Amino acid sequence: MVTDNAAGVMLGLACGDALGRPVEFRSARQIRAEHGTLTDMVGNGTWGQPAGTITDDTDQALCIARSLADHGEFDPEDVAARFVQWYESGPFDIGNMTRQALQRLASGDSWEEAGQRVWKASSEGSNAGNGSVMRCPPLAIAYPNDHDRLAEVSRQSSQITHADPRCTEGCVILNLTIAGLLEDTDSPLQEALDYVGSNAPDELVTALQPLARGDSPDTLETSGYVVHSLQTALHDGLFAESAEDAIVTAVNRGGDTDTIGAIAGAVAGARFGASQLPDRWLTAIDEADELEALAAQLVELP
Repeated sequence: MVTDNAAGVMLGLACGDALGRPVEFRSARQIRAEHGTLTDMVGNGTWGQPAGTITDDTDQALCIARSLADHGEFDPEDVAARFVQWYESGPFDIGNMTRQALQRLASGDSWEEAGQRVWKASSEGSNAGNGSVMRCPPLAIAYPNDHDRLAEVSRQSSQITHADPRCTEGCVILNLTIAGLLEDTDSPLQEALDYVGSNAPDELVTALQPLARGDSPDTLETSGYVVHSLQTALHDGLFAESAEDAIVTAVNRGGDTDTIGAIAGAVAGARFGASQLPDRWLTAIDEADELEALAAQLVELP
């Protein structure tokens, strides 16, 4: 694995998150009216934060990466505890299912129970958000060659807050795809889909299979539904001609801009490497040095 590509996963995720943060929930038309094509970190906007500010996407990815670096392996109980500590710090942005699961964790539920209980209590349409796929890419850096272990920890990382199979298997597919990119395999998404096979919900496979063939769907949705987010972000991350183009395209589609931008950024970062991300973005993100250092640590894990 090339360390530059591993750093690209972490930094690409943060760049997509921070570029998308000020226009989250806005339509493509609204973004065009205000920014033309948004290509630079800007302040204010959604959440009223300074330019380069990361959101819950990168915050939770940092929780996972720090835990991996400190323990040398994935420890779901430790990751869950770090999520709770982060939640209790009062973040300005947090998804509904994540909030509910972390509240349950703080009240004494185990990491296996909290997300499962929230999922069972949620109705269709609010039970399969993208809150776990956005944070899981550090796992692909830690376990790029052990697909069985990567699949296992990807599911566990999702189950802490998002237990729906569309979410758990979505994390597996995303991380296997990123691992394939890091290991320079020929068809990373197709190999990921082949690995999960019938374990993955049909809706998820149906949405992603055209991308694996190299086809671009007529319509790409930008909602927070995990199937929509993965299809759009993987499309932009895998089809773009540069890391910058992938992230700019994903963010300017509108909708859940920070999360779709973050996922597309992690994928594109794995393809092109951190060195291909714009310096003007990286210098705006306060956490960039830590993200790069963590990637280097995760590469060295046994």
